[in-house]
Amino acid sequence: MTSTPTLPARSASRTTAGFTLVEALAALLVLAIVIPVAVRGLQIASMAGEAAQRKSVALRVADRVLNELVVTGNWQRTANGNAMEGDETFQWQLKSQTWEKDTLKMLSLRVYYKTRGNPCDVRLCTVVDTSL
Repeated sequence: MTSTPTLPARSASRTTAGFTLVEALAALLVLAIVIPVAVRGLQIASMAGEAAQRKSVALRVADRVLNELVVTGNWQRTANGNAMEGDETFQWQLKSQTWEKDTLKMLSLRVYYKTRGNPCDVRLCTVVDTSL
């Protein structure tokens, strides 16, 4: 005679997989704290990227304007002006001062721009020989 296997009896207390209400509420609380912090971090990173991009464009304008002034010799008579880059206008100002020897001049070009409504500027300098 063959015996049939018997199934184990179930206990009175059932164990089921899942989360309790307290665990679910704790997870929601952690998410409620983490998500706003992460979003704010992304906003700050976006603002920093925008500021870096604007500064990069202003430096490119400064480099172009300073090179043009030196090559054409207009640095001796031009003190300020405007330069276009894309659809934006940048104001610039040139200052020259004697540098070490009387024949050398240090040219300092400052380009003004705005980032999120705040005024900013970049400065680019070079030295020219006035005896040439």
